[in-house]
Amino acid sequence: MTVPAVSFEFFPPQNLEGSFRLWDTVQSLAPLDPRFVSVTYGAGGTTRDLTRDAVATLHKSSGLNVAAHLTCVNATRAETLAIADGFAEAGVSDIVALRGDPPKGSGAFVPHEDGFANSVELIEALAGTGKFNIRVGAYPDKHPEAADFKADIDWLKAKIDAGANEALTQFFFEADTFFRFRDACVAAGIDAPITPGILPIENWKGARNFARRCGATIPAWVEDAFDKALRDGREDLLATALCTELCSNLIDGGVDKLHFYTLNRPELTRDVCHALGVTPKVQLQNVA
Repeated sequence: MTVPAVSFEFFPPQNLEGSFRLWDTVQSLAPLDPRFVSVTYGAGGTTRDLTRDAVATLHKSSGLNVAAHLTCVNATRAETLAIADGFAEAGVSDIVALRGDPPKGSGAFVPHEDGFANSVELIEALAGTGKFNIRVGAYPDKHPEAADFKADIDWLKAKIDAGANEALTQFFFEADTFFRFRDACVAAGIDAPITPGILPIENWKGARNFARRCGATIPAWVEDAFDKALRDGREDLLATALCTELCSNLIDGGVDKLHFYTLNRPELTRDVCHALGVTPKVQLQNVA
């Protein structure tokens, strides 16, 4: 089996305990030699400063290739591009460009009157600077706000045409979901790499709620399997097995890169990577 290249998503710490968890996660996964790691942006831009600080610290102290999430929410064009320039000045040249979610409880996304109206406008502006490698989101299952599946494909093509270099998908539960999406992208003329996003399920209740919010289809057999595993106290064992099988099926279908949503809990991600043949290669240094 082909050994995939991997990347990992973290979220920025919001307190001292979170800082320790992030560093523990980085130290656990950095030896797997990820091609990059990304740091998320909270809904409504709520973690903007935390993301900036975490990205700068990770870049400086870990030696990893760090990608910063950047969104259009609650900021003017000038403010958003100033944040991007700050990343560039810190030596960070990778950005995950997203429209972003509105603040919780605020309803639908409404652009700032002086801000970017959507992710395509943001990507065009970032690409115009010539400073960044730009990644974007993609949805193998229909996005909750999309009119239909084709609309998602068309929007992804618009983002690639605007200057994005790679797409990272939302998580999904079956390899065929990704393969159908990949085929549809090829048919639409999308030639940029599309990397599947993988969610190792640390907590089934939380993962199920997240899937429902983001439109990821939950197969009945997955629901049944976790219901039984929870009764038997074997949730972690099932989660590891299902995630490893999903990744293996993707690799068998020609996938050579995987992006893991770690939720700053590295154990399950590390175990799955080891099962796929991704073994420690480097040691993290200079983390105080």
